[in-house]
Amino acid sequence: MSARSYFNIILSIPVYGILYFLTAISVLAALFFALINNEFFVRKVVSIWANTLFFVMGKKLNIIGASHIQKGKRYILLVNHCSLFDIPAVLAFYPGVSWFGREYLLKIPLFGRLLKVTDYVSMKEAGITNTKKMLSNLVENSGKHTIAMFPEGTRTTTGQMNRFKKGFIYLMRAVNLDILPVTLNGLYQLKPKTHFYIDFSAKLHVVIHESIPVEDLIDKDDNEIIAIVKARIEAGVITN
Repeated sequence: MSARSYFNIILSIPVYGILYFLTAISVLAALFFALINNEFFVRKVVSIWANTLFFVMGKKLNIIGASHIQKGKRYILLVNHCSLFDIPAVLAFYPGVSWFGREYLLKIPLFGRLLKVTDYVSMKEAGITNTKKMLSNLVENSGKHTIAMFPEGTRTTTGQMNRFKKGFIYLMRAVNLDILPVTLNGLYQLKPKTHFYIDFSAKLHVVIHESIPVEDLIDKDDNEIIAIVKARIEAGVITN
């Protein structure tokens, strides 16, 4: 193991402690505002929490293509999944989203509770019937918000994008929203699934692509849609 790895391991321990403390405070604040039905402040708390996590780690999220987000417009936001910090990365620049993702995230202490107050809908079982039911719940809960998903379904263990699943296609056909592709860079290096410590040397970039009109996709078959969307997200990969 390299000297840098030892440094990262030692520094990660107190940093994780601070991150969990901040998350605990944020959960309490978000729950309070949720109880009084003040969604604006719930989302504000979530945004501050997400940005503060990266500040504590000494990381800056470099956002590329923010102008591609039209204010007041709803999207299906699709983003590659490479790290535990992917959701905070998206919430840091786009707090007004409803999430659809894996159930295990709700089991993470404190973090899972924070997800619940932002209308997170979890995938509990595989199967088309169950997926359609969960998508229906997501549409109902999302209201006026953009819906964010990881089309891969799970984090990569290699740094390469996994195969895209069809859940986002069912959703697209149900809500008739444009696709907003987003590419996360550096998050895999920061904290991959394969080890517990944080790599403090990681450089983080978020690439927000031009949206893909639903009209350009709706008449294509599933494999074509997946190929188009995955190619767009892969085009934003930055190699150091």
